[in-house]
Amino acid sequence: MSARLLDGNDIGARIRAELAPRIAAFTEQAARPPALGIVLAGADAASEIYVGTKLKSAGEVGCRTDLIRIPAEAPVEAVLDAVRRLNESDEYDGILVQSPLPASMGGDAEQVVFDTIDPAKDVDGFTPVNVGLLVQKRHTLAPCTPSGIIELLRRSDIPIAGARAVVIGRSDIVGKPMALLLLHQNATVTVCHSKTRDLPAVVREGDIVVAAIGRAGFVQTDWIKPGATVVDVGINRVTDAAEIERLLPADSPRRAVFAKRGALVVGDVHPGVVETAGALTPVPGGVGPLTIAMLLHNTVAAAEERIRTPRPSARV
Repeated sequence: MSARLLDGNDIGARIRAELAPRIAAFTEQAARPPALGIVLAGADAASEIYVGTKLKSAGEVGCRTDLIRIPAEAPVEAVLDAVRRLNESDEYDGILVQSPLPASMGGDAEQVVFDTIDPAKDVDGFTPVNVGLLVQKRHTLAPCTPSGIIELLRRSDIPIAGARAVVIGRSDIVGKPMALLLLHQNATVTVCHSKTRDLPAVVREGDIVVAAIGRAGFVQTDWIKPGATVVDVGINRVTDAAEIERLLPADSPRRAVFAKRGALVVGDVHPGVVETAGALTPVPGGVGPLTIAMLLHNTVAAAEERIRTPRPSARV
């Protein structure tokens, strides 16, 4: 029997609909809508798409969004200046700096930029202050993708408390906060990475498996315990025909899509897992819409918190 597909588009739409009365109430009280400032450095094609989706989605729910573009050849100080202006402005409730930054800005540029964002406006949940609050389960703003996954599991009636959860990947953006949020929901959590011994055996213990490593079709069918819930965070653009042959059966309709476009987006989980798992997120249409929905949720939450407890903007 094939796995139940967990519809991120549907749940994301429900989250956005639930934000509507909160946005209306804030707008009436503050005489302006919740506002998000987005900083985009360079012209990375994927980043342009992601930012466009964020701008569109925010506008649809009634939030104000403004985009600040920084040339790719600019120094990291140009991004920091933009962040400082947004920090100091009473017009903005949230700040998002699109990742990745241009390589020319330096290997530590992203961390320096994240450290500069006012934690009260940090809708990505990446600042050290918000990471610390997440560790202590005192957070208001948590990273969007892991938060969206928790909402997906909760709204899909997937039990978390008492479950064995395996997170594949230990990034600061997904893996680590995902493990913390699952732990806060009373799961027993194992975090796997490149040094994990006998990875398939460890993954096979998971009632819930979250794959977030950025390698197409890495998690194999025989790694998954029958009936397990598998959350595929991967978004990998495949252009190699041999790789498509490895991933997709000969009768898959997605092969025709690849033949037409010359590329296909696939996850970190081999598509064959659908025959073993009890529930599975599709790629695309699984986790992605929830990341956007939780970005909007965080923007509204930051706006509500700022009007509830006014305080001076951080000046870094």
